[in-house]
Amino acid sequence: MTFDVARVRSAFPSLESGVAHFDGPGGTQTPLSVGQAICKTMTGPLANQYTITEAERNAEAAVDNARSAMADLLGSTPEGIFFGRSMTQITFDIARTLAQDWGPGDEIVASRLDHDANVRPWVRYAQQSGATLRWIDFDPATGYLDVSDVEAVLTDRTKLVAITAASNLIGARPDIPAIAKAVHAVGGLLYVDGVHNTPHAVVDFKALGADFYGCSPYKFFGPHIGVMTASPALLETLHPDKLLPSTEHVPERFELGTLPYELLAGITAAVDFIADMVPGSGSRRERIIVSQTAADEHEHALNHRLREGLQAMENVTLYSNARLKTPTELFSLAGINSENIYKFLAERKVNAPAGNFYAIECSRHLGLGDDGAIRAGLAPYNTVEEIDRLLEGLAEATIKLK
Repeated sequence: MTFDVARVRSAFPSLESGVAHFDGPGGTQTPLSVGQAICKTMTGPLANQYTITEAERNAEAAVDNARSAMADLLGSTPEGIFFGRSMTQITFDIARTLAQDWGPGDEIVASRLDHDANVRPWVRYAQQSGATLRWIDFDPATGYLDVSDVEAVLTDRTKLVAITAASNLIGARPDIPAIAKAVHAVGGLLYVDGVHNTPHAVVDFKALGADFYGCSPYKFFGPHIGVMTASPALLETLHPDKLLPSTEHVPERFELGTLPYELLAGITAAVDFIADMVPGSGSRRERIIVSQTAADEHEHALNHRLREGLQAMENVTLYSNARLKTPTELFSLAGINSENIYKFLAERKVNAPAGNFYAIECSRHLGLGDDGAIRAGLAPYNTVEEIDRLLEGLAEATIKLK
């Protein structure tokens, strides 16, 4: 299970620029094979889905292949996979649909650890329906959200709990299976944002116990689109607003309008790339597990080096302190504006952006207000040399920007 980072990097044309990318949590770089798959599909014979013409069959195949690929990646079933413009759009659509059955006396639970895409839809539709909104807090010192923090806000009136599988801001990973058991014990649904988790974990949707799990392929080498998985049986009970002639079949009933077939081809290529990060045999799911396990070990070894380097700097405050987290560090340098550090590093071809990254509730809860801090997130293509360049850049910024 050797992870050959040089081999992985050779698949990314953008890395030839010499930039060290620590901006993966906002979107990874893209392998050439993904771009080629998108181009081939978009420029080949293509029409709306059906089975008569070659162009229609190509569209049909793009959809079927992408559902199968995402089911392999998430440990789900193709019949429970559907696509949307983005994870944000999908969550608004699902919230609007579920809210048809909400009213006064019902309770909706959101988490302060989450990206706003898994907060604001629930806040808005709880308000519109007359339901009560309750908040899950986390320990700002450790960044940890315990199952007991969830249990503290659950009641027999809880309709839904929305929570992240990994914070996009500080990387903290709550115990989703334990949370799922607690939520289901009171009869609620669990909606999990897996956008930041999916690039850094072997996902097993069935083992997680969540009712919904969403992610964004552009966070794991794919195109800009959203993906959701749920059990087909649950999806059969939901009826989203849609056009009269559009199908009632699951999962298609949740895909509003014509799908971007070329992007779906890109999804399949991205999943195939993940499966091949460590060459081997077996089913695609088996190869995904091997490759992601090896990539995770590589990323965490780099993160250990980065964290040790940050901790050795007297002027650094670290906010990513959960005992279980992704290879993601949020930090600030005393007396120096984080935005200025971001620009300073960028001039040296090191991309480590600053901000709240749309996790505004999390940023505020950490005491950072709406400004946030510097985030360095690792991807499988990062190297030891890049970690050292980042640390050297921060040391230089400490001297020159004070």
